[in-house]
Amino acid sequence: MDILGIGPLELIFILIIALIVLGPSDIVTAGRTIGRFLRQVVTSSTWRAVTRTSDELRTLPNKLIREAGLEEDFKEIQETTKQAVPPSLNSDISKWQEDIDTWTTPPSIGKQPPEAEASDDDQTTAIEDQIEEEEG
Repeated sequence: MDILGIGPLELIFILIIALIVLGPSDIVTAGRTIGRFLRQVVTSSTWRAVTRTSDELRTLPNKLIREAGLEEDFKEIQETTKQAVPPSLNSDISKWQEDIDTWTTPPSIGKQPPEAEASDDDQTTAIEDQIEEEEG
């Protein structure tokens, strides 16, 4: 599991350094501040535009193939290569095809309609308000 190219060991190392530098009391407030900032970024309209554009760029090759009417030709080429390639290479080709499909097909799981996103934001704000009331 990599988050922005940072693996679990690097993340633990960063947290230990932050604990040493900030101390146990300040790390809690720093964590809250970072969390609020990230929530603002992710819920912003700019972030939605960036993710939408990213999804469109991932599906662009498939759209171009469909619009050009080359879908059948592409399938014929795949069938021909499957017949011409030795069976030992078929597993490698199928792995590469899966990798290509992950880049060209947008993920559909986890997408929420805009109405659901708004309700999640309201719930998150209410929970944060409740936490702040308990602390202060």
